[in-house]
Amino acid sequence: MSQQHLLIMRFSAMGDVAMLVPVVKSLACQYPNLHVTVLSRGFARALFANLAPNVSFMEVDFKGDDRGIGGLSHLYSRLRAKHFTAVADMHAVLRSHYLRARFMIDRVPVAHIDKHRSGRRQLVARNHKNLVQQPSPFENYADVLRRLGYPVQMQFTSIFPPQGGDLSLLPTSVGEKQKGSHWIGIAPFAAHKGKIYPTEQMGKVVDMLCQRHPKARILLFGRGKDETPVLENWCSKHTQCIDASQTAASLVQELILMSHLDVMLSMDSANMHFASLVGTPVVSVWGATHPMAGFMGWGQRTDDAVQLPLTCRPCSIYGNKPCHLGTWECMNGITPEVIIEKVEKHLK
Repeated sequence: MSQQHLLIMRFSAMGDVAMLVPVVKSLACQYPNLHVTVLSRGFARALFANLAPNVSFMEVDFKGDDRGIGGLSHLYSRLRAKHFTAVADMHAVLRSHYLRARFMIDRVPVAHIDKHRSGRRQLVARNHKNLVQQPSPFENYADVLRRLGYPVQMQFTSIFPPQGGDLSLLPTSVGEKQKGSHWIGIAPFAAHKGKIYPTEQMGKVVDMLCQRHPKARILLFGRGKDETPVLENWCSKHTQCIDASQTAASLVQELILMSHLDVMLSMDSANMHFASLVGTPVVSVWGATHPMAGFMGWGQRTDDAVQLPLTCRPCSIYGNKPCHLGTWECMNGITPEVIIEKVEKHLK
């Protein structure tokens, strides 16, 4: 019997690609004779490169060689040369539609994701909102694999061993975690305003954590040009704070740090999912978006989600819509004390 070789396509966004990891890891373990190639953007290499012996990663560059219809045609030629026996389209966008169609013409079995758009539209409707839990991407990804003949039992804890990632791979300034001390991660940013807790309010959270836990280390995550000055300001005020994203040289090093946290405080963002992939509990803050859309991180609990019971929520699946009331009450109405209480449950 010829070698089975499955292609899995998911190009963005970072959180959605990260949510592939538990599914691919479970698949690889349950089908050791199946070779799996994940096709995604370069940032995802850190998530899949060492995930399992039968998993490999292939980078796509839509701003370079793979740009436009000519680039996609060239990309398909490269893919075809690998003789895939099945293709899982976990993205279902124009680029993956094109590649999927080419594989279908060549009679390669193909299945694509169902994004449940109708259910999501009902979640965010202004009138007659229907708050029904939507399937998670984990479930949607597993459904694609099932239709290709690879039913998966989800079994995943972390991309690292139980003791966490190897801290010796990080700069010495990070140091070892002392017994009895707490490491608290804070990832205060997201791609859209509707998913970001106000910076001034989050600054108060940082102040309170430092005052109430003087022996704790606060590791801050965020790399954007508008984000770094905020983190640097907090670090200048509190010696307990470390700008983890500046200390860590790569996503791999950030993941190692996250694996040693007692808890991560995050928005509905990629960092929420990254922390989930290393087995770290996450307290997540939700504003315009809602866990019912299905985007909670792997293994997270709804009890750890900070959110207000407003009738206008959710108003957006991805947090990219303006507040139609203009108040952003979903975020502004959350007090620092509520967040602190959730965080401290994981420090006891």
